[in-house]
Amino acid sequence: MRAIVCAILFITGFSFVTLSQTRTVPEENLMTPWAETVNPGNAWQEYPRPQFVREEWQNLNGLWEYAITEKNEKIPDAFEGEILVPFPVESALSGVNKKTGPEHCLWYRKKFLIPDAWAGKRILLHFEACDWETEVWVNGKKTGSHRGGYTPFSFDITAAIALENELIVRVWDPTDTGYQPVGKQANDPGGIFYTSTTGIWQTVWLEPVGKTCIESVKAGFDREKNILELNCTGIGIEKGDSIEAIIYKDGQEITRTSGASGSPLFLNIMDPCLWSPDQPCLYDGIVHLKRDGETPDRVKTYFGLREISLGRDAEGHVRIMLNGEFVFQNGPLDQGFWPDGIYTPPSEEAMVNDLKMIKALGFNMLRKHVKVENRRFYHWCDRMGILVWQDMPNGDLKIGPSDPDIQRNPESAARFEYELSEMINTLYNHPSIIMWVPFNEGWGQYETGRITDMVKDLDLSRLVNSASGWADRGNGDIYDIHHYPDPAFPQPDGKRAIVLGEFGGLGLPFQGHLWEESNWGYSNLTSADDFMDIYEQYYDTVFRMKDAGLSACIYTQLTDVETETNGLMTYDRKVVKADTAWFRSVNTGDFIPAPRMLPLGNYCHPGDSVYITATGNAIVHYTLDGSLPGLHSPVYSGPVVFREDMTVRAVAADSAGESRVQSRSYVKTNISRPVYAFPYSPKYMAGGDYALLDGLRGSTAFRDGKWQGIKKENFDITFAFDEPETLCELEVGFLEATGNGIFPPLSVTVYVSGNGVTFREAATATVDPPAEYRDNVIHKVILPIEPQQVKYIRVEATNPGLCPDWHKGRVMESWIFMDEIAFK
Repeated sequence: MRAIVCAILFITGFSFVTLSQTRTVPEENLMTPWAETVNPGNAWQEYPRPQFVREEWQNLNGLWEYAITEKNEKIPDAFEGEILVPFPVESALSGVNKKTGPEHCLWYRKKFLIPDAWAGKRILLHFEACDWETEVWVNGKKTGSHRGGYTPFSFDITAAIALENELIVRVWDPTDTGYQPVGKQANDPGGIFYTSTTGIWQTVWLEPVGKTCIESVKAGFDREKNILELNCTGIGIEKGDSIEAIIYKDGQEITRTSGASGSPLFLNIMDPCLWSPDQPCLYDGIVHLKRDGETPDRVKTYFGLREISLGRDAEGHVRIMLNGEFVFQNGPLDQGFWPDGIYTPPSEEAMVNDLKMIKALGFNMLRKHVKVENRRFYHWCDRMGILVWQDMPNGDLKIGPSDPDIQRNPESAARFEYELSEMINTLYNHPSIIMWVPFNEGWGQYETGRITDMVKDLDLSRLVNSASGWADRGNGDIYDIHHYPDPAFPQPDGKRAIVLGEFGGLGLPFQGHLWEESNWGYSNLTSADDFMDIYEQYYDTVFRMKDAGLSACIYTQLTDVETETNGLMTYDRKVVKADTAWFRSVNTGDFIPAPRMLPLGNYCHPGDSVYITATGNAIVHYTLDGSLPGLHSPVYSGPVVFREDMTVRAVAADSAGESRVQSRSYVKTNISRPVYAFPYSPKYMAGGDYALLDGLRGSTAFRDGKWQGIKKENFDITFAFDEPETLCELEVGFLEATGNGIFPPLSVTVYVSGNGVTFREAATATVDPPAEYRDNVIHKVILPIEPQQVKYIRVEATNPGLCPDWHKGRVMESWIFMDEIAFK
């Protein structure tokens, strides 16, 4: 167990003694490499507002006292322990690792001093983010309250300040029991929803300002005229006050101008260096507030000059244009969760490492998925050249792809629109952000057209992706579909750019790096070779779709998240699931896909054929003895007939080079092909990438990327061994996709036989049917069997027949989709 002790905390030049306590992190928690360096003296000490910088400030992160009480209790007389701010109370790094729930409140207490040099100035208390309802007292005086979980807010606490000060903060968070924007937080996490974040989860800090000061600087760029426009607002402004702006490039002044306070400033940028992923040029700026020859206030800032728009390419496809040029955008879904900090990265170094990895893997963008990060995150995206699609965190009810928009009550709608506006206004100046996404997959989707217009009114400089994934209403700049696991291409509408907003989700778990032993992916893989094969196939398809008009794609996802193992990295960021250089070649389209083999290996019967295929005009060279193939090896011209155990290795080559070597081993099996009571048909196959007993080729370990589906009828399948085998357990996988009428069976029964004529029941299990729409999930049904010799196995799964009453298609015939059957 690791102990962290702090006696002295240093903050921006001031030091004072804190409560001397030992803070421990439970050993059983999954932790990132940076967790070991986190301590009360270094917890998020970076300046939190990099686009609006003043020199004087004081960081309040570190050890605070905390208490959890019933929701309606008053300020507690006693606090129960210490919490490390800014880590949420649910996180291991907070030192608390507890959930509060909607029936409780979380209280904080902090003592702090104000430097003598700040005398006579107004003191602002800043919260970068606190989820969700926040109330603040300073020295017993209530100084403000705020609702919202994702954006900064501030209180003027000048009237309450003394020499020594006590800060009390109360937070209540209903999480997903409320209507407010909540993202993927859940009181009962599971599937694609994760552990909640309650309370302070970004930096808390103090700032001294004058009675007259600059309040905001808003930038816009006209690429045709090379004009940077600045709109500045202030507090305490008087007639005659003016604003002066000076712009620098690489430390050299390039232009300056001044004008009356409240009027826009226009600065001509000669021969501008335009911001892009390949050249993330940034200009520094200093904005002065002037009065009677004095400078009451000044702030440092920076700008990126770029234009994002729609346009048509030479083939007439509507494209997303960056600075007038089509740049294909490819990036991961970035959910921003951490095993040790939940919503809060362990450190800035950890956060930046994720961004560096995105660049190293060959991506040029990311989709920040239903979460808003701290302002330093976007600062680093600006500096590193990473395009950002920014989602609005969802809340309230969810709809299916064919459902109408929900009807929000006025309070819910007002809350969503307030927090949406705050997000856009807070992040407005970051050049990396090129797109706003108000709704994802119908979560909280309402009045889509009006909300799209609202976002456009707030920000004309960016694109709006009104409804990512489904429930498209024809609004906005983007037509966005989600398709799992393989990529798909929607029919263009001729008005909007076409994007694939989510695909992939190849699940590959790594033992020792799991949140829980029970895990899942949109595809369940067992080896890095399988992962690389399918990833190459998917991106080969993506780049073909790019040529046909696709403007962008988002791969799910950057890291594993809790029980999801869909990441390119493990949740603890300790393992990248394939070679980084290989990722970069595939993600940039600089690769030849490795040959494909069917079946995918493992068990075969004598006389079975092994097929090898390659994409494009590539020629396949192969070997059958496991040796490394090359251009000297035989050229594949037809199926390889299986006789005895063999290892096939193959490489695809064309004028651009060679692919990865593909390798598959084939072993003779004694299990006969399955026989379906209800005739097998390739028509009834889903798009999942899973193991399949398909009745055509292969056997219990044959995988071809499909499920077998049976409509309305019971699933009934029989297997035979060449010789009797001892059977002690059987595992069957079923798909549940309620939106598509695919349900788990009501029961699963296994029968065994020695002669194939007389069967006896060996085990049965019931499955709880869903009572509401749920996200896609894989049900594994395990049936323990008293050990016995069997030659024939029959598995029957009962189909409910029709969708349940609560289902929108309740009169629709239901489906069962069966995955791999495993024997012990």
